[in-house]
Amino acid sequence: MDKQLLERLSNACGVTGYEDEVREIMKKELGRVCDEVEVDKFGNVVGKKGSGSPTIMLAAHMDEVGLLVKYIDENGFIRFIKMGGIDDRVLPSDQVRILSEKRQIPAMIGMKPPHLLKEEEEKKKIKYDEMFIDTGLPKEEVQKLVEVGDPAVFDVAFTDLGDGRFMGKAFDNRVGCAVLVEAMRQLESFQGTVYAVATTQEEVGLKGARTAAYKLDPDYALSLDTTIGGDTPDIGKHESTIELGKGPCITVVESSGRGMVPSPKVKRHMINVAKEAEIPYQLDAWKSGMTDAAIIYMTREGIPSGGICVPARYIHSPRGIVFGNDMDNAVKLTVEFVKRIGELEQA
Repeated sequence: MDKQLLERLSNACGVTGYEDEVREIMKKELGRVCDEVEVDKFGNVVGKKGSGSPTIMLAAHMDEVGLLVKYIDENGFIRFIKMGGIDDRVLPSDQVRILSEKRQIPAMIGMKPPHLLKEEEEKKKIKYDEMFIDTGLPKEEVQKLVEVGDPAVFDVAFTDLGDGRFMGKAFDNRVGCAVLVEAMRQLESFQGTVYAVATTQEEVGLKGARTAAYKLDPDYALSLDTTIGGDTPDIGKHESTIELGKGPCITVVESSGRGMVPSPKVKRHMINVAKEAEIPYQLDAWKSGMTDAAIIYMTREGIPSGGICVPARYIHSPRGIVFGNDMDNAVKLTVEFVKRIGELEQA
């Protein structure tokens, strides 16, 4: 896996609807490994490689969960809304960057010191709409620099933990974006056409995937994303059996059936390919949560779809942890799936 690419993608800012910085990276990287690349009307980056049938869409979303400026009060403190699913518990005292049109502004989410908390306040879960962003700047400066609608991202730098393990921001889903680029790099001889799509606005409704899938109308589709790593002390086996280092996950259902229910043919093809190519894999049944595949597979008259997800700890929080070998094996599984698509066609 290209660690430098993952680092650049992780450090880039791309709150839902404000994916410009990530879009430029993906446009450049896919341009190096695809026959052609374009940015569509919705902001998806679409790379194309090969020609003829069948057509396969590989989708990885570019956006990340984050915050958006809602209101600036008379003292220069900023109220915000959440863009995507964020647990309010991870927000207090976090460092953020406000992406103003004038410049990036470092700030933090303020909170009352424990010395001043009343007993009932100590037991209370603070909701995000009771929180505020503090830039430390005079109110006049804040009012000149910040506008309603400016996005704010978690201010976290990518860290190499050693032994092929990485910590950083927005691994959901810059990990999938890195897997997408590397898979397209390795795809050289295959039947048909592969579309590599870096999608927008997944975290607020799978929106970019909907428009891209409608336009491309592929024969098959895979979502390349992350899934919940369940190998931490606070998660029981009945909640998740997924472990980091045990290989990528083949999705068997999303959101208890409210999301994608994979095409049996596609799922079987992925499992057969993984076994025969000796690629380690895990089977993942999602209780909640969806990927781009949840909307792709319902597009037009239906598109046979599946999902390959890299286990990641602490997704939708300021920091996550992934293992590089899981990403490498996700690339291998994606490449083998495409190279052996003829077997799926004959099934």
